[in-house]
Amino acid sequence: MHEALTRAGRALRRVLLVALALLFLVPFYLLVRNGLASEADITAPSWTFFPHELHWSNLTEAFADPDLPLARSLLNSTVIAVATTVGTVVLASMAGYGLARIPYRHASVVFYAILGTLMVPAAVTFVPSFVLVSTLGWISTLRGLVVPTLFSAFACFVFRQYFLGFPKELEDAARVDGLGYWRTYWRIVVPNTRPVFAAVGTIVFIGAWNSFLWPLVIGQDQSAWTVQVALSTFTTAQNLNLHELFVAAGVSIVPLVVVFLLLQRYIVAGVERSGIDD
Repeated sequence: MHEALTRAGRALRRVLLVALALLFLVPFYLLVRNGLASEADITAPSWTFFPHELHWSNLTEAFADPDLPLARSLLNSTVIAVATTVGTVVLASMAGYGLARIPYRHASVVFYAILGTLMVPAAVTFVPSFVLVSTLGWISTLRGLVVPTLFSAFACFVFRQYFLGFPKELEDAARVDGLGYWRTYWRIVVPNTRPVFAAVGTIVFIGAWNSFLWPLVIGQDQSAWTVQVALSTFTTAQNLNLHELFVAAGVSIVPLVVVFLLLQRYIVAGVERSGIDD
């Protein structure tokens, strides 16, 4: 009897997981289905699982639309997301290592001050940041889109907690060989902490790619639009091409899916060791 209940429970869990997975895939199905359909198929009163005719020309039409610089916006988003990820990971990891390992009387005060910035709403610093960027002449430039977003208290916190659990024996051996904090960090710590770098990098990349409000305000020229800003033009267009909207939205999530699939195994491995263990 007990074995039968156990099997029934496992079967129920599997059915529930499959149902949740299918529910999670519904938005992706809608992107593909409507992206390859005609306007008539999308707005038809009767629903079909897939249109009778797949319009692959919708893809080329979306990239050829002069009002939607899709290719340019994808390039901008890629450059901004990669630059933001690299800059944030480098700065946050060095700050986290310094707070975790370098003796400093006020290290705890600095650390808690950094954590305090997590409680400050982004709306409070948005206007001063914009005024500063405008004063520097960084409107519609890569510097204006990337530099103000490089500071991440969350990333600094994750790195600091991770480095607290890093084996000190490796660092002690490096110091015996004459390495200081700087060379120990680059030659010993970084090569042995790839999971947390990949985990934080993935999170930062996804956040930078999906960022909308800051690129909308700073990227005022069409040449500086990110893909999220380009997609928003559909909501203000007089003639709404639904198939182009779905195609562009589908194309915009491909880099995120690829990055997540490649690095997903590092996310848990990196974050699970970053708990508070002071």
